[in-house]
Amino acid sequence: MKLSKLIGLVALILSIYILWKIRQVVLLAFTAVVLATVINRIVVFLMPKLKVKRGFSIIITFVLLLVVLGLFSLIVFPPFIEQFRELINQVPQGIEQLDQFRQILPEPFQQTLSDTINQLVRPIRLIESRLFGNFFALFSSTFTIIVSTLLVLVLIIMLLSNPKQYRQAFILLFPASFRPRADEVLTQCEDSLAGWFIGIIFNMTVITILSGFGLWILGVPLPLANALLAGLLTFIPNVGPTLSVIPPMAIALLDAPWKALAVLGLYILIQQIESNILTPIVMQKQVSLLPAVTLIAQVAFATFFGFLGLFLALPLTIIAQVLLKELLIRDVLNHA
Repeated sequence: MKLSKLIGLVALILSIYILWKIRQVVLLAFTAVVLATVINRIVVFLMPKLKVKRGFSIIITFVLLLVVLGLFSLIVFPPFIEQFRELINQVPQGIEQLDQFRQILPEPFQQTLSDTINQLVRPIRLIESRLFGNFFALFSSTFTIIVSTLLVLVLIIMLLSNPKQYRQAFILLFPASFRPRADEVLTQCEDSLAGWFIGIIFNMTVITILSGFGLWILGVPLPLANALLAGLLTFIPNVGPTLSVIPPMAIALLDAPWKALAVLGLYILIQQIESNILTPIVMQKQVSLLPAVTLIAQVAFATFFGFLGLFLALPLTIIAQVLLKELLIRDVLNHA
């Protein structure tokens, strides 16, 4: 092997190693890029509407976002926290109610059901002890979240201040002959990310409203906490909707078994509405992702990068799909 190739190989391995060591920082930077891409669409939209320069449009956009978040925090957040604490206490009790049904099952299934109940209760009890029993761990985690949030916010502001400059700097990393194509692919990635984000926010809002209204009609306690939880977990396809149905079913089971079944039916109906009505409407601006590919990506990113990887699994998959479609299929395979 030539010395130049050996040096290149060593440099590649070293680069991968460094990126792996700072993977959390890289993921936070990617989070900032995704959010800046979405916010930039709002900034660009407001500039001609309000007839202001980019700097004023950025300020107006952030003020509007802060007002929305502030109103949400003042009106929704306090009752949500109160109901969520009750939710943490009541869900294990509801799950343990399943134990009374063991007697009517054949003996082999009784042990299976008991093991399943223990597996469901254990993580919930663990969450409860960590949230309310270990103040130092909670403070440390909160401090890390605050620092990470500030880092993402600063990066977003820097990216929004002059996005063309950062875009051109990134394109310059490619050979001169490939730069026009890189610019085209980058635009498609931006369009796909913006469309996905708008679509997922729309779905989360509608599912929160439908879940809250349905639970209120059924008379299930803590409808606000359960509805917001269902809406937030919509951000995580496949896994999120499955997890969101457990708390309201467990609480409903404390009232009456039929309510638990009614909650299950309600959530199945809402998921059908999302799959057959909401998703086709918003999918016009999104990249269509195969469910199996999405699930595998979620498991893989969560395994390697933790919660942040699970949170970013979808946008990362969207970008990967655009790159594969444009660079591998269109530029390589279709011309082979």
